[in-house]
Amino acid sequence: MEDGAAIWRIARDSEVLDLNSSYSYLLWCRDFAATSLVARGADGEPVAFVTGYIRPERPHTLVVWQIAVDHTHRGRGLAGVLLDALTTRVASRGIDTVETTVTPDNTASDRLFTSYARRHDVPLAREVLFAGDLFPDRAHQPEVLYRVGPLPSRPTGDSL
Repeated sequence: MEDGAAIWRIARDSEVLDLNSSYSYLLWCRDFAATSLVARGADGEPVAFVTGYIRPERPHTLVVWQIAVDHTHRGRGLAGVLLDALTTRVASRGIDTVETTVTPDNTASDRLFTSYARRHDVPLAREVLFAGDLFPDRAHQPEVLYRVGPLPSRPTGDSL
């Protein structure tokens, strides 16, 4: 839970993520720690994070809620490393699909998930999940669902 404030600041400073309340990041670190990761810099402070959860109706699907890298650590492939590490971590739970939503103007996230699918040689499907007019503030762009998978099954250590 001690990382909640730092990941809130990284999200705030990203200038592209929808910023949730600071409380939600603390709660996320408590309740979804098994499906989230934090990367630390040389000083031990958080410099990047990925948060996710398992969809209750689709227990083989990991939803990536947010992923962000502090501006001082961008351009090094850290987001891709975090995404790979998280999907490796949850593979033992039978996860075979990754979902996220991306607004049309978020080219960094589009590149991240497109390259993830390419790197793992799996399909990527896109469709509008939430049209812009569904949001109460009417100023929100559509949220496009990215569905990556099925992911290749990973050995559990029991095979030769």
